[in-house]
Formats: sequence, structure tokens, C-alpha cells
Amino acid sequence: MAEPLILFSTTGHIRHLQFNRAEKMNAANRKLLSELSLAYADADADHNIRVVVVSAVGPHFTAGLDLADVLGTASESGLNLTPEAGIDPWGITTPPISKPVVIAVQGTCLTLGVELILASELTVADETTIFGQLEVTRGIMPFGGATTRFAQRVGWAHASRYLLTGETFTAGEALRIGLVNEVVPAGTQVDRAMELAALIAEQAPLAVQATLRNARVARAAAEREALSQLPHELGTLLASEDFRAGVAAFTTRSKPEFTGK
Repeated sequence: MAEPLILFSTTGHIRHLQFNRAEKMNAANRKLLSELSLAYADADADHNIRVVVVSAVGPHFTAGLDLADVLGTASESGLNLTPEAGIDPWGITTPPISKPVVIAVQGTCLTLGVELILASELTVADETTIFGQLEVTRGIMPFGGATTRFAQRVGWAHASRYLLTGETFTAGEALRIGLVNEVVPAGTQVDRAMELAALIAEQAPLAVQATLRNARVARAAAEREALSQLPHELGTLLASEDFRAGVAAFTTRSKPEFTGK
């Protein structure tokens, strides 16, 4: 029997989820995304759970989407992205649940990893963490909410630099611009995330959830139109020569040559 790609445990009112694909830098294939979606739904339905903590086994949080498994398939057969289904068919970045999510990251935290942060409430970063939103270097665009939520979180001046250049940045920079809440010594990020989750779990759960709902309603109107355009935009990019060039360059570790076609 295949080992699960999402491990979970429960401590008091806290559900702890861990990515378990360390040999692939926790890159998210369809199985991991599906298991994460189910784990979120299970935590949301469990009245005993008040906070979810997400971390990862191994030296890296996530290298992002497994392009060969997810986007490779999408480019051939079409990824089912519709305004009705949302921008995330797995329902993990939309935001995922009605309860607070605390993220603990280390090593590499790219693309999907950043989008998970943007859909969460609090993030603790190991001081070694490197962040990046790399889609433009592959000939595509973010489709997990970063086009709207990154700027909401850190301001467009900061978001535009990393969304449009594909540059990576350090944990210190992530703290400076406001992407993460805390940077802690290497190896202590999960312990600190659990401490923050415990503080939230001590509060009145109905009040915490009502606060989240109201905050999400306040920002949703500005997102709705932009997010509804993403399926068309992404579909056009997936059919482009630049996307094929970007993926080929990624797999061969070479510099892509984009033509705008």
C-alpha cells in the first residue's frame, strides 16, 4: 500500500498536516493535492478542531507543483479551471477552510507554497527558507490566487517585483515585506507554529471563525472579477509556444528563449 502523501496528527484542538513527499522536495502532484484537500475538509468538519498547522517532512516545504504530473497533463488535455469551480480545482488555496491555518516553512517554498501562505492566516519561516513565485519563468502565470492576494498581503510595489521577475528571495525579505509573520532559527519553525496555533485555539472558536469570515468577505469583492478571468488567461498560456519552451527549459535546467507566441 502506498504511503500517504499527507500525514496528520491531532494535539488537543490542533490538526497538524505534513507534506510527505520529501524525495521530490514535496513538489505537489495530483495525489498530494487531493489528499491535502481531503485533509482540510476533514479538519473543517471536525468540531473538535479549531486550528490547522501545515508543515512538511524533510529539508524543503515545497518546490511547488509537480509540473510533469499537473501542468504537463493540463497542457495536453486541459485543466478543469472554470469560474464556477474556482481557480483551484483541489480547493486548497481559495482559502481552504473556515478555521485558521498556520503554515511552517523551511528550505524551499516556491509557487504553490507561497499561494498556500497567502490563503493562510499566519506563517512561521525557518531562517533558511527561500521563497519564489516562478510562473513567468515557465511561460505561465500564478493560478492559486497570487495575482490578487500577494499584492493584498505585501502591497503591489513588493508583489510586482517577485511576480513579474520570477526572482527568489530570503526569509528575511519575506518578513520585511510582510509575507510571513515570524522568522525563527533553523529547525524550530514547527514548534513555533504549534505555539501560535495553541494561542488561537484558546480563544472562542465561534468568534475566531466569525472574524475570518468577515475579513474574507471584505476582500472577496475585489478578487472575484480578477479570479474569474484566470481560467481563460491560463488556458491561452498553456497553448502557447512560450509555455512549451518554459517547461522544456525547466526540465533541462537551461535558460528559456521566449518569443511571445
